[in-house]
Amino acid sequence: MPNSSGYKVKLVNSKINLIVQSDQTIYEAALAHGVQLPIGCNYGGCITCAGKLISGKVKQPGATALNKRQSSEGYILLCVARPTQDCAIEDGVESHDQLYQNPFLSSNFGR
Repeated sequence: MPNSSGYKVKLVNSKINLIVQSDQTIYEAALAHGVQLPIGCNYGGCITCAGKLISGKVKQPGATALNKRQSSEGYILLCVARPTQDCAIEDGVESHDQLYQNPFLSSNFGR
């Protein structure tokens, strides 16, 4: 249950601390604090705003762009993610190093 001042969310790569209210997504809270994050669709249908959850928990209904592997590895979509406790998130393109798997790097490629 959120406290009256919301949840504390740390965007690690941006070095920004936010307070996210229960009725806000992380992206909405960032905008309200004057922080512009990468965004594409703003409804969970792309992965432009993806970040990696380091600690804490979020709910993200509508995060249809993430596959099972990405979700299990902690990736979240900041445009639909709402914290359910204080969080630390690796944000920005720096967090995308494992988001995509290059099929050409597979040991089975070309066999």
